[in-house]
Amino acid sequence: VQLVESGGGLVQPGGSLRLSCTASGDIFRINAMAWYRQTPGTRRELVAVITNGGYTEYSASVKGRFTISRDNAGNTAYLQMSTLKPEDTAVYVCNAEITPTTAGVSFPYWGQGTPVTVSS
Repeated sequence: VQLVESGGGLVQPGGSLRLSCTASGDIFRINAMAWYRQTPGTRRELVAVITNGGYTEYSASVKGRFTISRDNAGNTAYLQMSTLKPEDTAVYVCNAEITPTTAGVSFPYWGQGTPVTVSS
């Protein structure tokens, strides 16, 4: 199983970016997908999560500015980020709880991360 993120980059304060995360490989079911972010010297922070039923939750720091969604196939998650602030600068990492076809239980999988820099 592989998670591949894209969409990071440099954006000015107040701007927008959309991140994508696509899961591929030996997948029977994807239960939930989430975005975390991390800066040097800090713990990884949960930003947003979406279940396969469409339930979403957000951290207080991004609620109202970020939106998580999934495509109809359920293999790709998006993070639409708006009204970006310098403190949103971080490496954004995708996470998914996936049940492989060869296993009866789910496991957490992580992407490599995509950097987001908010600066003028």
